[in-house]
Amino acid sequence: AIARLQQLYAAYNPGFTLDYTFLDADYQAQYVAEGQVAVLARYFAGLAILISALGLLGLAAFTAERRRKEIGIRKALGASELGIVWLLTGSLTWLVVVAIVLALPLSYLLLQRWLEGFAYRVAWQWWYFAAAGMGALLIAWLTVSVQAWRAARRNPVLSLRAE
Repeated sequence: AIARLQQLYAAYNPGFTLDYTFLDADYQAQYVAEGQVAVLARYFAGLAILISALGLLGLAAFTAERRRKEIGIRKALGASELGIVWLLTGSLTWLVVVAIVLALPLSYLLLQRWLEGFAYRVAWQWWYFAAAGMGALLIAWLTVSVQAWRAARRNPVLSLRAE
């Protein structure tokens, strides 16, 4: 079909060549940059999650070490390991909740601004943000609970002997 169009074009416009493109190829070329941005965003999001998890792990280790004597006294007085884990994770959970509350409006505004550049926008729901927040909380709980569980299982005699 294209060869026939080239013949007709050459017959009516001698000396000019038929310059054509396919619409799907134009659309594909238009969104190549968006695909590259998406790949970079995935890598940097993974890196940010890793750095945040390591920071939370360090903060949990610091908190457990700072409260070592308190944990030893609580265990000597009969506190359960689960109660001690909840004590340590509860304080750090509030930090994550505050971060989520601050990040949600900012991410909503950035998403709105980014979607303004598209003629056809993707429909998104509120639960996307809720799922992201729950994912952040889950990663934080898993990270912090490892250190909290170690601190809760530590022998209280070792903590109290230093006194």
